[in-house]
Amino acid sequence: MTDQYITVKARGTDEFTVSKSRFIGYACPCASENDAVSFIHEIREMHRDAKHHCYAYIIGQNSGIMRYSDDGEPGGTAGLPILEVMRSQQIVNCCVVVVRYFGGILLGTGGLVRAYTQGCKIALQAASVVRMEKTLHYLCDVPYSVWDSFLHAAESLPVHVLNPEFAVSVSFTLAVRAHDAESILDTLSSVTSRKLDYIQSDETFEPWEV
Repeated sequence: MTDQYITVKARGTDEFTVSKSRFIGYACPCASENDAVSFIHEIREMHRDAKHHCYAYIIGQNSGIMRYSDDGEPGGTAGLPILEVMRSQQIVNCCVVVVRYFGGILLGTGGLVRAYTQGCKIALQAASVVRMEKTLHYLCDVPYSVWDSFLHAAESLPVHVLNPEFAVSVSFTLAVRAHDAESILDTLSSVTSRKLDYIQSDETFEPWEV
């Protein structure tokens, strides 16, 4: 398992029209193949009257599962272009469905490839592509005397200071990327004169700025 992967932050949709055909792109984060299949069924139900519901999905941080469908379009003109856009951006744990309402004008092989490529791109953009990184959470505690020093240092570091509580001392949760944890904790311990107490609570994957 890798320490990071690229996916979409949330569901997103966008659409465009070319030669009277309406293309609607949908993207959704999916943790499993069952999630992807359910999403495809959902979009098909939503657009029962559409002629084509072409899709691709990639599941697993190492792209272990990849599937696509042209759903009646000429072979290689719809599902595969969608998949190739996702692969080019290294996106995983995601499903993209591009719905086509046929406008009566044939687009040709090249036109279809371009249209489904665009449908995927705008769906991914609407869903917000993010890098998910392995993140460690620490339950922390510092005395008031070093709280300002801690905050000043934290503002310049890639950390998230969560849920501060002010009682006898200041307690909070510190979220830090796994590969940064050792050096950042050492820095924060130093600026607080080694008065920062912490213990790891859990480990998750969360979005971080690239």
